[in-house]
Amino acid sequence: MQPGKLQVKTPFEDKLYCGVVFFFATTSLVPLVSVDTLEEHTTSRHDAVYRICFPLHSPWGQPIAPVEKSRQVTLVVQRALHFEGPPLSTTYTLPKLFISRGEAIDRRATLSYRDSPIRRFLIIVEMPNIQSFNAQRARSYLLRIPLFTRVMIVVMIAFGLVGIQDTWNIREWGALIPLELNLTTMYRVNTFPLIHKSLLHTFFNILALTPLLERFETEFGTLTSLALFFGPLTTIPALVYVLLERVVLGANNAVLGASLWVFLLLGMEGVRTYKTNPYLVIGTYHVPTWTTPLFTAVVVQAVVPGTSFLGHLCGVGTGYLFGLGYLKFLAPPEWILREIESRLNLLGRLPHYVSVDQKTYATILTLRRDPRLLKLPPYLSLLCIVVGVVWLLLLPLDDYSRRTYISENALLPGQVHTYFGGSDQNVFRAYRHEVDALKDKTNTEINDGLETIIKGIGLKVGRQNYTYHSAGNTYAGENAYAILQAPRGDATEAIVLVTAWKNVKGEFNRNGVALALTLARYFKRWSLWSKDIILVIPPDSRSGIQAWVDAYHDAHDSSSVAPLPIKSGLLQGAVAIDYPQEGRFDGIHIVYDGVNGQLPNLDLINSVNNIANGQMGMHSFIQERFGHSDKYNDRLKTMLRGMMNQGLGHAVGPHSSFIPYHVDAITLQPVGNGWHDEMGLGRLVEGTFRSLNNLLEHLHQSFFFYLLIHKDRFVSIGTYLPSAMLVAVNFTIMAILMWVKSGSRDSISGITESSAVTSTESTDEKKGDAIATQSAPPTVERELYLPLGIVITCHFLGALPLFIFNHTPSHLLTSVFLVFSIFNVALPPLISNLVSLTATRPLTLQQLYLLKSFSLLLLGMFLSSLATLNFSLAFLVGLASTPLSFARPWPNHAIVRYAYATLLNIVSPTTIVLAGTTAYAFSVRLGGDGSGLLDTLEYVLSEAAFGWDIWGLYIPLVVWCVWWPAWLVGSLVVLGQSETKTKLKSA
Repeated sequence: MQPGKLQVKTPFEDKLYCGVVFFFATTSLVPLVSVDTLEEHTTSRHDAVYRICFPLHSPWGQPIAPVEKSRQVTLVVQRALHFEGPPLSTTYTLPKLFISRGEAIDRRATLSYRDSPIRRFLIIVEMPNIQSFNAQRARSYLLRIPLFTRVMIVVMIAFGLVGIQDTWNIREWGALIPLELNLTTMYRVNTFPLIHKSLLHTFFNILALTPLLERFETEFGTLTSLALFFGPLTTIPALVYVLLERVVLGANNAVLGASLWVFLLLGMEGVRTYKTNPYLVIGTYHVPTWTTPLFTAVVVQAVVPGTSFLGHLCGVGTGYLFGLGYLKFLAPPEWILREIESRLNLLGRLPHYVSVDQKTYATILTLRRDPRLLKLPPYLSLLCIVVGVVWLLLLPLDDYSRRTYISENALLPGQVHTYFGGSDQNVFRAYRHEVDALKDKTNTEINDGLETIIKGIGLKVGRQNYTYHSAGNTYAGENAYAILQAPRGDATEAIVLVTAWKNVKGEFNRNGVALALTLARYFKRWSLWSKDIILVIPPDSRSGIQAWVDAYHDAHDSSSVAPLPIKSGLLQGAVAIDYPQEGRFDGIHIVYDGVNGQLPNLDLINSVNNIANGQMGMHSFIQERFGHSDKYNDRLKTMLRGMMNQGLGHAVGPHSSFIPYHVDAITLQPVGNGWHDEMGLGRLVEGTFRSLNNLLEHLHQSFFFYLLIHKDRFVSIGTYLPSAMLVAVNFTIMAILMWVKSGSRDSISGITESSAVTSTESTDEKKGDAIATQSAPPTVERELYLPLGIVITCHFLGALPLFIFNHTPSHLLTSVFLVFSIFNVALPPLISNLVSLTATRPLTLQQLYLLKSFSLLLLGMFLSSLATLNFSLAFLVGLASTPLSFARPWPNHAIVRYAYATLLNIVSPTTIVLAGTTAYAFSVRLGGDGSGLLDTLEYVLSEAAFGWDIWGLYIPLVVWCVWWPAWLVGSLVVLGQSETKTKLKSA
């Protein structure tokens, strides 16, 4: 016979019961029902009417009818007809079977059934089936979690996410380490429960803590919970643990995690349960219920490795003391808490706040409708800007930067012996003499001479013509290059050695060309190369190398750039030599910035540093900081100079043209006066090529996004990116605020009410308007089309200056730019008046809010995306655009309106370009007079046009199609007048 099943149910869905009931029936008078244990787990404080159903069939096959009564259970059994004996019905009653909250059942009821042939009958009381997941109930529970519990969950998750990064070891900072606890680190006794070992550790502790902490806060209130959990309930077990570890055990085991709070709350619950339900009956054993937390601590210690059993015991012990009432005197007096609540109006201001009287009043909905909430975003936006700037200024510190290292083990920099030198110096002098003979010849004649020299070495020679046009100027020339085929390779990979006839400053690269020819002859003698070596000698360092790189990757314009007659394999790296100076040098200046702010793999720079500083004994420098002291000031200047070069995005050497094609490249420039000669530079290039020759795949393991603050220290993207993101997110915050205010009747009715006072309408009409305003809903319909159309038009209007400054002849660029700057000042008032004349009515306050919202939303989106590609440009544009976040219409304050409009003109793109040009003119000593400034402005604008036409520079696109339209819309918002203001003037 299969045993029957007894299900225990209750009309309250939020209760959970468990227990076991055994039924035995024989022909003699024996105990039939034995209710051993039946526990109720619930947060309710009321007794309940319990329903015990017997959904089973009797042994005779007939159903047993369930009967429900209060405080008793009646079992009705009907005898089957096919058994001997007359049919009868017998009722058995279990008297006084009822349960109060926390009460255990230990009663035995006796049932007799003498007329039945039943030998044995077993019924098991099972825990009710767990209901399937209900999203609505789960959402309801999450929304009911009180404030302190919510904040603790958020803080733990935030600390867990911060712990992912490696820059700041938050666990080392906040863990409870006994030997490191002193007066200056007492904060650890409060921070260690909030910090966890991993995200998985955080998740499970939050899962265990939430129901316990939620119940505690609901009972004692939010302020009491805050005072106790960041006071005695955390400090006491922490200090006890430190005392036992240091004095008794003599150990130094660090602890962290919220499990101490979990066991502390379990200790309180154990004491509370013991007062109403002293024992848990298991068979014939009576286990005290207060021991449940201790048993749980033992199980956790056995199941979960790495947990602190002593820490858990300290939490349980403190929970016992608090549950017994010995620590309740440490709780703050209720009259003080009530005074704080009433003075600060915490019930009305804080959502899900639990008062001392255990009544929650505040909700998210009331907070959202609180008009004071609209005052917070401007301060939050300003905070984001300040934190972003401070974050950037902290990057040069040791705590936020790291030492450089080699990630690609195959490079093995400095691990080979270099042989360049000796007789090669005589070869270098001979080549230098031949180069001197070609100095004053034309480009074609120079290439003829170079071709003769290179063919004499035994290399294949190719030549390529190109012609570029930019800003009315023509850039034409012919590149010469040669390929050294690798003895051990299959022409699938190559390394490039570049030495332009003239460097980026227009200086004759005399020693650089001679050294490159000498190295080509030297490399030809070795049979160790597994990659081809390409020697490229363009006539300049700007257009010629760009034409060659474009043609090598088949990305050139065939109408202006000729294809390459011979090619090799995939380019693995490139090194350019810029050596115009005479005499010996002290060190090497490594130039690494690429077009559009792209950077080579950090392993290439680190390899050159390693070879130069270690094997060659040379100094190495970056960003023209030749006297770097590795102090904060020099680090900051190096970082800011690198950010400026990256933000401008222009090519700073022949190597810059390679980086957009994912070819890691640098330029080496000998600087200073020292004891190193051209042979030392040659050995440095040889060591670098030997390292690149070892590569089995393209450089990829190290960083492509970084900020170098010293040749041996860098800041990775995960550390510096938040500064630009914080600046960008302030625009999004203000955009959301403007959107909310545009739909709020209270926000856009202030001016309407003030104008109604001075209007000439009748009193009845004013009363009617007032009644309509009071009965109107809190939100109003937004007029989107006109603001959206203006924002889109302004962004498309940015194509006009973009086209003008990239197609105007260079000799007219200065005049055109100055005229445009003057026109730029008058453009916002002109557009504002034009909209007022062409539209059916002037721009309303709501439309001005929407203008700012759409514009800032686009600006924040563009800068956030740009920050991942060109961090420096996004940060600089964002910083210059910060006044746009606080631009607003001042229709009733003309002085403020025009003062803020003047401020926006000071930070406009045209003014920033003029200010940057002035600073550049003084820095390069072109003179501060009018002619010097105008010449510098022409040079800057010509370089921008050259970059757009030849290098593919997108900086002008960001300036004129992202930054300038946002500035234009911001000026329109400041100068805009509401509709009611116009009515007042007409009246």
